[in-house]
Amino acid sequence: MNEADALDIMQNAIWTVLIASGPAVMAAMTVGILIAFFQALTQIQEMTLTFVPKIIAVMVAIGLSAPFVGSQIAMFTNLVFSRVQSGF
Repeated sequence: MNEADALDIMQNAIWTVLIASGPAVMAAMTVGILIAFFQALTQIQEMTLTFVPKIIAVMVAIGLSAPFVGSQIAMFTNLVFSRVQSGF
Protein backbone atom coordinates (compact mmCIF):
# COMPACT_ATOMS: atom_id res chain seq x y z
CA MET A 1 0.00 0.00 0.00
CA ASN A 2 1.47 3.32 -1.01
CA GLU A 3 0.44 6.88 -0.25
CA ALA A 4 -1.80 7.17 -3.31
CA ASP A 5 -3.87 4.17 -2.19
CA ALA A 6 -4.19 5.52 1.34
CA LEU A 7 -5.24 8.95 0.06
CA ASP A 8 -7.78 7.41 -2.31
CA ILE A 9 -9.35 5.36 0.49
CA MET A 10 -9.40 8.40 2.78
CA GLN A 11 -11.03 10.54 0.09
CA ASN A 12 -13.70 7.89 -0.45
CA ALA A 13 -14.23 7.62 3.32
CA ILE A 14 -14.70 11.38 3.69
CA TRP A 15 -17.18 11.50 0.79
CA THR A 16 -19.08 8.56 2.27
CA VAL A 17 -19.34 10.33 5.63
CA LEU A 18 -20.54 13.53 3.96
CA ILE A 19 -23.14 11.71 1.87
CA ALA A 20 -24.31 9.59 4.81
CA SER A 21 -24.72 12.54 7.16
CA GLY A 22 -26.21 14.88 4.58
CA PRO A 23 -29.93 14.06 4.93
CA ALA A 24 -29.98 14.38 8.72
CA VAL A 25 -27.95 17.59 8.72
CA MET A 26 -30.11 19.16 6.01
CA ALA A 27 -33.30 18.26 7.87
CA ALA A 28 -31.97 19.74 11.12
CA MET A 29 -30.78 22.88 9.37
CA THR A 30 -34.06 23.42 7.52
CA VAL A 31 -36.21 22.92 10.61
CA GLY A 32 -33.84 25.08 12.66
CA ILE A 33 -34.14 27.97 10.22
CA LEU A 34 -37.94 27.66 10.10
CA ILE A 35 -38.18 27.59 13.90
CA ALA A 36 -35.82 30.59 14.14
CA PHE A 37 -38.04 32.58 11.77
CA PHE A 38 -41.11 31.54 13.74
CA GLN A 39 -39.50 32.61 17.01
CA ALA A 40 -38.38 35.91 15.52
CA LEU A 41 -41.87 36.66 14.23
CA THR A 42 -43.75 35.69 17.39
CA GLN A 43 -41.05 36.51 19.97
CA ILE A 44 -41.61 33.16 21.68
CA GLN A 45 -38.28 32.11 23.20
CA GLU A 46 -39.10 28.61 24.43
CA MET A 47 -36.07 26.29 24.46
CA THR A 48 -38.03 23.10 23.84
CA LEU A 49 -39.55 24.65 20.73
CA THR A 50 -36.18 24.38 19.03
CA PHE A 51 -35.16 20.89 20.09
CA VAL A 52 -38.28 18.76 19.75
CA PRO A 53 -39.07 19.57 16.09
CA LYS A 54 -35.41 19.13 15.14
CA ILE A 55 -35.24 15.73 16.81
CA ILE A 56 -38.42 14.62 15.06
CA ALA A 57 -37.20 15.93 11.68
CA VAL A 58 -33.83 14.21 12.04
CA MET A 59 -35.46 10.90 12.98
CA VAL A 60 -37.82 11.11 10.01
CA ALA A 61 -34.95 12.01 7.67
CA ILE A 62 -32.87 9.10 8.95
CA GLY A 63 -35.80 6.74 8.53
CA LEU A 64 -36.51 7.87 4.98
CA SER A 65 -32.89 7.95 3.83
CA ALA A 66 -31.74 4.75 5.55
CA PRO A 67 -31.74 2.59 2.38
CA PHE A 68 -29.71 5.19 0.46
CA VAL A 69 -27.23 5.70 3.30
CA GLY A 70 -26.90 1.96 3.81
CA SER A 71 -26.16 1.38 0.13
CA GLN A 72 -23.50 4.11 0.16
CA ILE A 73 -21.80 2.57 3.19
CA ALA A 74 -22.04 -0.90 1.63
CA MET A 75 -20.42 0.38 -1.58
CA PHE A 76 -17.55 1.90 0.40
CA THR A 77 -17.13 -1.31 2.39
CA ASN A 78 -17.05 -3.39 -0.81
CA LEU A 79 -14.48 -1.01 -2.29
CA VAL A 80 -12.19 -1.34 0.73
CA PHE A 81 -12.58 -5.12 0.93
CA SER A 82 -11.92 -5.54 -2.79
CA ARG A 83 -8.75 -3.47 -2.49
CA VAL A 84 -7.60 -5.54 0.47
CA GLN A 85 -8.37 -8.76 -1.40
CA SER A 86 -6.46 -7.65 -4.49
CA GLY A 87 -3.50 -6.61 -2.36
CA PHE A 88 -3.91 -2.91 -3.18
